[in-house]
Amino acid sequence: MNLSYWEIKSWLTNVDYTIVGSGIVGLNCALQLKQRFPKASVLILEKGTLPQGASTKNAGFACFGSLSEIIDDLKSHSEDEVFQLVKQRINGLQLLRHTLGDSNINYQQLGGFELFSNFDDLLEECKARQDQINSFLKPLFHQEVFRFESDAFGFKNCKSTLSVNQFEGQIDTGKMMMSLMQLALSSGIKILNNITVEEFSEDTTSVKIKTNQFEFNTSKLLIATNGFASVLNISEVKPARAQVLITKPIDNLHLKGTFHLDQGYYYFRNIEDRILFGGGRNLDFKGEETTKLSQTTLIQNKLEDLLKTTILPNTPFEIEHRWSGIMGVGQQKKPIVQQMSNHVFCGVRLGGMGVAIGSLVGKELADLLQK
Repeated sequence: MNLSYWEIKSWLTNVDYTIVGSGIVGLNCALQLKQRFPKASVLILEKGTLPQGASTKNAGFACFGSLSEIIDDLKSHSEDEVFQLVKQRINGLQLLRHTLGDSNINYQQLGGFELFSNFDDLLEECKARQDQINSFLKPLFHQEVFRFESDAFGFKNCKSTLSVNQFEGQIDTGKMMMSLMQLALSSGIKILNNITVEEFSEDTTSVKIKTNQFEFNTSKLLIATNGFASVLNISEVKPARAQVLITKPIDNLHLKGTFHLDQGYYYFRNIEDRILFGGGRNLDFKGEETTKLSQTTLIQNKLEDLLKTTILPNTPFEIEHRWSGIMGVGQQKKPIVQQMSNHVFCGVRLGGMGVAIGSLVGKELADLLQK
């Protein structure tokens, strides 16, 4: 890349903190660092034209886990671990709302609803454990979170009882990311797009970073690439593609809120008078362990079929747009926020809960620099 003296001096000289990834984690980390060290030079490198992973691609669920998800987590995590996960998600959502303000993310607390298939006993298991989970979460909410109601939405081919969570909300993902970017830029944080970090090495005082465009040195390197973390040798994080579609506007759409199906593997919501619907990774876990931002016939057909047979059985609709995002998952759901070496740190593995915990993980990543 043919860089001028001015470009090198203004953007790539005396860089204190370089953050890889301009998503929720990276931007929040940069804002926290700039708040604590106002004179520091903070640079964000982003491989995409827009944040490439899931931050601008997600469904905009301000949620902390459906009833069946929490029950399922208790099968592979201790009760204390699950409690801490839910607490992190709640604290993260509060931090996001505090940082940007509800109007800047179009936050609406319309409630969350879980549908149950006719083909398993999940509803019975959830009913049997409802009191236990409500009691378990009471220290966080000071009232009961989950209750059961008859389906008032007219869903078909599923059980007529829904699990309801009044505390769940939804946001406008695009407004959230634009607000975060504007806040970062107005704080003096530099963001360079279409820059891929290819490798880095460190000596006693700094980190040398080689990108697809240039090389430079930074005092500290912070990795916030989540779904792409494995590319930078963080093997505990695997990419997980999430495929999504959105309908054209639907007259008199009666669905309002956020909805979960099949332990959260499918999720849908209204965006004004449209339905956004995503998921289906469980149809092909291995195939969806990819960083390719494309769609597959298998999953897209399943999403359309569920729209026709279950979600909008008596309502004609047309698909307007389809896309994919890349999440970061692993064997455990707890995010990895740690120092990797003398000058390198990471905040990754958001486990599909980036909207909920991204702000908090960014703050915790910045907090490592105070030690």
